[in-house]
Amino acid sequence: MNDQTASLQAKREELLQAGVRMMDPTAVYVDEGVTVGAGTLLLPGTILRGRTAIGTNCQIGPQVMLTDCTVEEGCSINASQCEESVIEKNCQIGPYTHIRPHCLVGEGSKIGAFVQLKNCNLGKGTKMAHLTYVGDSDVGADCNFGCGTITCNYDGFHKYRTTIGSHVFVGCNTNFVAPVTVEDGAFIAAGTTVTGHVPEDAMAVGRVRQEVKPGWAAENRKKKGNL
Repeated sequence: MNDQTASLQAKREELLQAGVRMMDPTAVYVDEGVTVGAGTLLLPGTILRGRTAIGTNCQIGPQVMLTDCTVEEGCSINASQCEESVIEKNCQIGPYTHIRPHCLVGEGSKIGAFVQLKNCNLGKGTKMAHLTYVGDSDVGADCNFGCGTITCNYDGFHKYRTTIGSHVFVGCNTNFVAPVTVEDGAFIAAGTTVTGHVPEDAMAVGRVRQEVKPGWAAENRKKKGNL
């Protein structure tokens, strides 16, 4: 056994003796500077790096890598990667979430499948279930983001911030073209591209009105000889 392997085994033993649970200790990798609270379960494929600190009664894994993160008590992180960020208590993260550096995820938030966060602050109880990118943003409490929401924070030269208040509903396939501000209680209709200020409790809708042309599809197939 080399020194690195011996150090890893000693760290696992230290955590187990402190009340941390592991389904398969040989499938958990923990750096020396990591701390984990009692009652937390580390599932196979968990990699904890740097100065990561995990609170009590969390579930981490399977297939999770945390680097220099703070994870407060009662959190669940599944099949995800997080770097240099703070996840407050009772959050649910993953699967397939990527939290990039300088993020704060507020207490009780739910960040789901194929969501990426970067340099942003989320308030308490905010939900982003799937397929969303939020970067360089400040988001309030109890917001709900629909599938396919994107903050357009980079114009090729500079990064800009998006500011979203509390209790905001964001419909699916919304684009926020930063810099832009959405105030408390606003409602963003699905398919909207937000380019200007949205006042408190207002609805923003910005999409082309549907037009139906009867028989167009059949004529088009006929033109192409595909009856």
